[in-house]
Amino acid sequence: MVPRSTEIESKLARLSDRLRELGSVLVCYSGGVDSAFLLAAAHRELGSRAVGMTAVSPSLAPAERDEAVDLARAIGADHRLVESKEMEDPDYVKNAPDRCFHCKSELYRIAAAKRMEWNLSAIVNGTNLDDLGDYRPGLDAAKAAGVVSPLVECGFSKADVREAAHVYTLPVWDKPAAACLSSRIPYGTSVTRERLTQIGGFEAALKRLGFRVVRVRYHDDLARIELDTSELVRAAEPAIRAEIVAAGKQHGFKYVTLDLIGYRTGSHNEVLVGRALRVVTS
Repeated sequence: MVPRSTEIESKLARLSDRLRELGSVLVCYSGGVDSAFLLAAAHRELGSRAVGMTAVSPSLAPAERDEAVDLARAIGADHRLVESKEMEDPDYVKNAPDRCFHCKSELYRIAAAKRMEWNLSAIVNGTNLDDLGDYRPGLDAAKAAGVVSPLVECGFSKADVREAAHVYTLPVWDKPAAACLSSRIPYGTSVTRERLTQIGGFEAALKRLGFRVVRVRYHDDLARIELDTSELVRAAEPAIRAEIVAAGKQHGFKYVTLDLIGYRTGSHNEVLVGRALRVVTS
């Protein structure tokens, strides 16, 4: 068992109390560290009265889906895949800055129907305190849908979630942040299945080359690659650089570029006035 800090002990106790208070929950579960930790905590506290739900759509990379399935199985939790149809929503496809609102609205619409079908009391998500400082229209969708955010209520920051996930010995405790593939497409450029497949395929190829933190930002014929700053030097090595370029062209990009700033959350938001982005380092 990983040692627990006094602060984490206190927050875990509050989380257990809150989950017991809710009685039964549908956990919106993506396989990332936040929702995985919440699913694990809910399963520990509520057993079969906690169900993880993963919405499957073209914006979810197949590898992420498979990892979510494997992790839920390792946790021992009841986990169910459902189909999401945000691609049928014109407001989502047109990809305005509020795209995430429409995506999450579809997610929570499905969750509301499944909560009733599965006879559960509440819908919960893995939002933590750090998420509240970013530009996240999806938070408005959660509020409108009455979704509960236990990690926020119990005072968990991202660092707290990672520490608690480590305590639970979850293998994703240090997993890099992930986001749907649609977030790689600039606002105003429509979201299509073909573009999502193109982006997801190139990112998978980069991960097979050993890069841990990867974003392929779509700019029509050009792919702008964001990596952790610690991996930039390796990417520029002649042999690796040649493999990156070949993979980009294989997945339909005419030009392949490396963003020297490095990975940061939601870099397409940089075109929005008044939105500050954080450079992420490992």
